Amino acid sequence: MSNTPISMNKLRQIIRLYSQGTSIREITMLLGTSRNTIRRYIRTFEKLDISYAQFFSMSDHSLNELFNPPNNSIPDPRRERLESMLPDLCKRLKKRGMTRDILHKEYLARYPDGYSRSQFNNAIRIYLSLSKTTMHIDHKAGDKMYIDFAGDKLQLVSLDGTEWEAEVFVAVLGCSQLTYVEAVRSQKKEDLIKACEGALHYFGGVPRAIVPDNLRSAVTRDSKYEAIIHEEFAAFAGHYGISVVPARAHRPRDKALVEGAVKLVYSRVYPRLEGRKFAELLSVNSVIRTALEPYNNTPFTGRSYSRRDQFEEIERNTLAALNPLRYEMKKQAMATVHNNSHVRLGEDAHFYSVPHTYIKKKVKLLYTSQQVEIYYKYELIATHKRSYRRYQYTIIRIIWPPTTALSANGPRRGSSNRDMSCMKISVHISSRFSNIKDIPTWLIKPVRAY
Repeated sequence: MSNTPISMNKLRQIIRLYSQGTSIREITMLLGTSRNTIRRYIRTFEKLDISYAQFFSMSDHSLNELFNPPNNSIPDPRRERLESMLPDLCKRLKKRGMTRDILHKEYLARYPDGYSRSQFNNAIRIYLSLSKTTMHIDHKAGDKMYIDFAGDKLQLVSLDGTEWEAEVFVAVLGCSQLTYVEAVRSQKKEDLIKACEGALHYFGGVPRAIVPDNLRSAVTRDSKYEAIIHEEFAAFAGHYGISVVPARAHRPRDKALVEGAVKLVYSRVYPRLEGRKFAELLSVNSVIRTALEPYNNTPFTGRSYSRRDQFEEIERNTLAALNPLRYEMKKQAMATVHNNSHVRLGEDAHFYSVPHTYIKKKVKLLYTSQQVEIYYKYELIATHKRSYRRYQYTIIRIIWPPTTALSANGPRRGSSNRDMSCMKISVHISSRFSNIKDIPTWLIKPVRAY
């Protein structure tokens, strides 16, 4: 909604496009966010007087504090009253003989302090334009890449005669309509991100935005105000400096291009795979790539140029450079901090320490094959090197609460040392203990004093 702060992912997309010289009007069309909202965030960014590099290096927590201060604006009761009446007014306007002048007179008779006729008519015009908008989409070079999965799966046969299925991913560049097709195991986010990365490398560059057809692996929840992008897919987009603009639900014009490409893939690619046996997806995609080249190089009906010709002439040079590093997907998990100041990463059954102040708090773990990051409300509270030792503990440092007392056998309740202000104990597992069973309990589980 208009008064709801936008997500930090959407804020980064706005500033990224603004830094690339994109006008506010174009940003509005790309992201579906109102001009006033975009102007407000750009104005705040300029007042902060920070560089683009500093902005993009800031955490979600820091950006949220800077760009979303408490809203103290006073709502306009006249506007809210008129907006609530608009659906009924526009419905009555469809009746024969009903005019806007008649509706405005009835409105003023009911609310003498209401809006003037011009403002009243303008409100109706905006409401109708938003509810009935139709337009021809003029695709600009390097602007968008549309993605979707084919509705029909590939029915394949392995070398031993076993039947198996594969999903078919399709990506199309809006301007040239150059098409990329790849067979993957599923529509899960891992396969979607891998296929999108393959498409970017096939095109040899990065467009300004990806338009997914509200795929569950890309869009967590659709909304007419602001769709919620899957965090992992948003991280992938950030890695390549690309924005994500989901197609609107139940709006076929938003996805006509990629759906048209899917139909052509059915007729041009699928027949090449019928009756053949494949050992793995790699061999399937090799055949798809061979079939894809004639498709991209065939001239459009009634024209002298092909998708490939148009791409090379118009679109290739408008694409941004690829990130030289491949994206490593971050997995995420939610966990509650245990009483011993540790959280459990379920996939490895391994425990990682966090500051004791977060005991009983729900935290988010983002992890790759090498590192584990732990966040609480956008704030990074701990970072660890990932360990695959099951049922073991990784402890960097434990800071005891001020109320913790220490005895000869470790912390205990009711100690005579209650007036100790604070005990800080650093435990280095790798250098002192080879197994968690060898660590004294009092080092792992701090006990608060009464």
